[in-house]
Amino acid sequence: MLKHWIVATAAFGLMAGSFAAHADDDYGLDNIFTNGHVDGDLRLYNFNRLYDSKTTPNASAFSLGALINAQTGTFFGGFSIGGSFVTVNSLGTHSDNTAKIDTTLAGPNNSIGAFSQAYLQYQQGMFLFRGGYQYLVDDPWMGNNDSRIIPSSYNALLLQLTPVAGWKLFALREYSWKSRTSYGMYPDNLYYPSKYDGDSMYGNNGSLPLDTRSDPGTWEGGTSYTKGGLNAQVRYYDFMNFARTGYAVGSYVFDTDSGFNPVVGAQYLTQNYGSDNRFSETDTKLFGIAGDRVKSQAIGGDLGVVIPDGRFDLFYNKLAREDGAVGGGALISPYTSNYGTDPLFTTSMIRGLVEAGPGRAWKGRFNYQLFDKKLDLTVAYAKYITDYRGNSHDLYFDVIYHLDGYLRGLTLRDRWEISNGGVDNLNPSNKSFVYNRLMIDYKF
Repeated sequence: MLKHWIVATAAFGLMAGSFAAHADDDYGLDNIFTNGHVDGDLRLYNFNRLYDSKTTPNASAFSLGALINAQTGTFFGGFSIGGSFVTVNSLGTHSDNTAKIDTTLAGPNNSIGAFSQAYLQYQQGMFLFRGGYQYLVDDPWMGNNDSRIIPSSYNALLLQLTPVAGWKLFALREYSWKSRTSYGMYPDNLYYPSKYDGDSMYGNNGSLPLDTRSDPGTWEGGTSYTKGGLNAQVRYYDFMNFARTGYAVGSYVFDTDSGFNPVVGAQYLTQNYGSDNRFSETDTKLFGIAGDRVKSQAIGGDLGVVIPDGRFDLFYNKLAREDGAVGGGALISPYTSNYGTDPLFTTSMIRGLVEAGPGRAWKGRFNYQLFDKKLDLTVAYAKYITDYRGNSHDLYFDVIYHLDGYLRGLTLRDRWEISNGGVDNLNPSNKSFVYNRLMIDYKF
């Protein structure tokens, strides 16, 4: 199944191109190229991981990257073909010592090139189907994790219905995925070790042993609704042999006509799986705790206010301890673990409760825009009180500047976070850890 979608999509594209040379406008084949479009990003990165630990060297990575997306115009009443190519090159700047390379950016190699999307899509009215390699941009637990030039992508079948504006129903079957540093699709996830089955996957959790059985994929279904100040969604995931997950989140912004609009939000997650999960099968420990089943439960809340050109939020999450469960109640997140991209309210740039384990956390975040929204400033502080990784806190700054005029599409961004505290090497040698991510991005 892994290669079938590329072959099918390519064959369909060649067939459509052949028909286009001979058919008339009834099939819309003349639209394939005339109404197609190409867009993408050019990015320059400089990442630095700075440790107070005397035993862990600082790590850095510099990369120049490009992402090109292309999609044909529609033909045969709603069909289109899309694809994306990504490439990253360090321009020979990587250290000869792998320990001094931030491998989360492009792995230890000096370059990566891969096709991250290759799909066939059909869209007509309220109906959407997409099959093949694709990004899942709006999926909270299987997103594209796009803090690097190379997003995560998935070999999947997606079906979506939009009965009315703002309301979506969707179903998904995922077979394999490509991490941010992988060259292709693999039947694994972030709990597998780097180089599992030849996968060049770095920056992952890597808790499972190398001989673990492969990941059979994911079933997902759910619905989302957005109208006015209401934004809500409910999803069910069967991460097969990992965790069955129910997830609900919603928020409401109260329009007071004063410019100061209160916000309330809540989220809930529950997980379970029997002893045939991959952790119990291999006696794998998370946070030093093995278990005979997967069981976890998380709740969260958000109280905030939208102000002119800004917003302030105070977030809370609790991940319950579950005796006898894998990781003592660890939240199993196959496609975000160690990426720090899960949707829990209190997740920081470096990590959250998925990475720190059962416990509770709170986070304050303030965002403000200046100079006609060209300058975007964010500051956040998060505190984690956990059962197995101790107490820690993160301070975060994010500065984004959007240029205009002849330089419209060019963005400068600097993200900086320091993490302190924790036990059991939450940060190397339990000392402070500073992560600085500088990025220059041009969208076209």
